[in-house]
Order: sequence, then structure tokens, then C-alpha cells
Amino acid sequence: MDAMSIIVFLIIGAIAGWLASVIVRGGGYGLIGDIIVGIIGAFIAGLILPRIGVSLGGGVIGAILGATFGAVILLLILRAVKRA
Repeated sequence: MDAMSIIVFLIIGAIAGWLASVIVRGGGYGLIGDIIVGIIGAFIAGLILPRIGVSLGGGVIGAILGATFGAVILLLILRAVKRA
């Protein structure tokens, strides 16, 4: 990975984490936390979506949508664990 790929990866993670925190109200963790949630969310979506047969297409928009989906799942799990 070159520097440009890492920057794009972090930007997609930040956008996905921010979108997920907007969707799951009260789920935001600040800029760094949202980036981490977005990156982990992208990993979760990469595991779950192909197994259920969902394809969001390629490109940046597909990556953001997939990462946001995974980040929403992650935030809901974190919220459930936090309440327990």
C-alpha cells in the first residue's frame, strides 16, 4: 500500500464512521473513534455481505456504503454491550 491508498482508506473509514454515528444516534466516538469504527465496520461488512449474497458494487461509493453498514452493526453491538 502506498501513501495515497492509506489516505483514501482513512477517509472512507472516517466518512463511514461518521455516517454510522448519525444513523445510530448517540453512537459517535469523535473523529479518531469514528475512523476506527468505520475501518472495523468495513472489515465486518467484508465478512458479512458476501456471505448473504449482497453486492454493493465497486468504487468509493460502494466501499463507503459497505463500511457504513458494518459500522452501524458495530455501533449497535457496542451499545448493547455497554448497557449490559
